[in-house]
Order: sequence, then structure tokens, then C-alpha cells
Amino acid sequence: MTLPLVSILIPVFNREQIIAQTLDSALSQTYIDFEIVVVDNFSNDGTWGILQEYAEKHDRVRVFRNAENIGPVRNWLACVSKARGIFSKILWSDDLIHADFLWKVMPYMADSDVGFVYSATKIFTGNNKNSGNTVFSSLRSGCYASALFQEGALLNGDFPVSPGCAVFRTADLQKNLLLHVPNSVDSDFSMHAIGNDLLIFLLTAKNYKKFAVVAEPLSYFRSHTGSITISSASGKIPLHYDLAKGFFLEQSGADEKLLMKVSAMFRFHMLRYDARKFGIVKLADFFPSQREVHVSLSLVIKIAFRMYIQKLRGLFLKKLSRAS
Repeated sequence: MTLPLVSILIPVFNREQIIAQTLDSALSQTYIDFEIVVVDNFSNDGTWGILQEYAEKHDRVRVFRNAENIGPVRNWLACVSKARGIFSKILWSDDLIHADFLWKVMPYMADSDVGFVYSATKIFTGNNKNSGNTVFSSLRSGCYASALFQEGALLNGDFPVSPGCAVFRTADLQKNLLLHVPNSVDSDFSMHAIGNDLLIFLLTAKNYKKFAVVAEPLSYFRSHTGSITISSASGKIPLHYDLAKGFFLEQSGADEKLLMKVSAMFRFHMLRYDARKFGIVKLADFFPSQREVHVSLSLVIKIAFRMYIQKLRGLFLKKLSRAS
């Protein structure tokens, strides 16, 4: 059986301490037909030298270096543009994947109705990838209707925002990885790179009937001070993901019921965080067209309670995984 070529895409900047571990996890794949494409965003440490050494030793590894730092999202796009595979898997330079990742997820992509497949994921610190809690594991392995992912992701359910745990068709990455996300507060998504990742999932799901899940943790996300989720100011991450969601809701023509639920979450986040610090002063600011949406206080309370229960469930599962 001929297996389709998969491109493992690694955008990198200043990761000399951990990039070898990331490359080794990619090279360890039991899946036969894959390549590794690395684009160095003009690192000023020893990263480029390490990449050159790997390229000399491994035919699968192709490395490139930008003449200057072009920002995170442009570098992601540079990686995608060099992919030769029909399918692509983004692997962030600080993350890892199981040796069987491609072998176990790729069979689902044989179904042309499946837009993407993701695996459950371990969030780890230090060098022990099996430590920490497991996320994206609330569904059993299998295929599901894309509408389930769209609503779950929009409402902060147990669904990934980072493509680091997923495989897509390369053509969909080329189309759905947006450099600029239209928004009403002039936020530069090409530089802060918060929300562009989730939109890959949402825009792809919109064009396919199904998505797939492998409930086994085959991806490992490293939590450290240099990661976006740790280094961003309080409130910046959820509010910018909300701006990306507002763009998606408008351009996808979401039904009124879902629009109201997500807008209630936006309102809750305005109350919880200092939204004015990011130019968000009213609910309409979450939508590129400044669309007026009116949500009741009771719905805001309902959504806030639902998110609180989700958080408690996550904490419970975290303690359970540590106990086991």
C-alpha cells in the first residue's frame, strides 16, 4: 500500500536548548513516508547550527533560514509554502509527538469527508513529556460531525486551538492559515499570533462534514516561560481568541442560537478581564463589522456557570491523571 507523503512543519526561533528533542520526536515516526521542513526565523542563538547538522545527517530533514525575522505567522506560512506532502502536520519547536502519531492519525484522513484529525495531548513541563494533565480527550476515538467541533471550540470546550496536535490537508493549511484576521480594534494578528491557529480548525471544519479524534495522548505541549500562553499578559489570550471567533461567526453565517451563546461568552470575558486595555469597549467590538448583538444577563450567567463547571472538570481530571 502506498502511503501519502506527510510534511511535518517546524517553524522555529531561538530554541537551541530544545530543538534537537523536537526534531528527534519527528524523526522517530513509525509512519514511513514523511518529510520534516524547518524554517528558522533568523535565530540569534545556536539554533541554525543545530538544524544544519540534522539536515546533513538525515535526508528527511530540509532546513531553511529567513534573511530577517519576519514575525511568527509569516514564518508559519513560510513552512507551509515549502511542504511537499499532500498532508501536513505543524509541530511547534517546543513540542513533541509520539513515535506512532502519524501512524495512528493518518488512517482517518483517507476519508475525504474528514477535514482534520487530532490526538489527545499531554501538557508537560521540564523534560518529562508524560507528566502533567491530558487534554482534548473527552471524545472517544472516531469521527464526528464538524458542527460539534465548531460549537465546542467556540465555547471553550475540550477542543484544541493549536494545530500542534493535528493533521490537515496541506491545501487547507494554505487556505485557512490567515496572516491577518479582520477585526475592529486594529489588532495585528500577524505578530501576536493568538487566534490564527484556532481559525485553521474552524475554517477547515466549515468546509467538511466530519473531523476525527484519536483519544490516546500522542502529542506533547511544553509549558514554559517562552511559550505564548505563558508569556502573554492576563486577558490578552482569551480576548484575542474571542476577536478571531467574532470574525469566524460573521464570515461563516453562524445560526442565531450559536451566535447568542458565543456573544454571551464575549460579554462575560469583558466583565472578567480588562478588555479596554485591548481596545474592546463594547460587545460589537468583537465583530469586524461592529455588529450589534444583545444578550440577556441570564444567558451570560448561564454561559459563565457552564465555563466554571468545565474548569472544575478540568481540575478534577488533572488531579486524576496525576494520581494515576
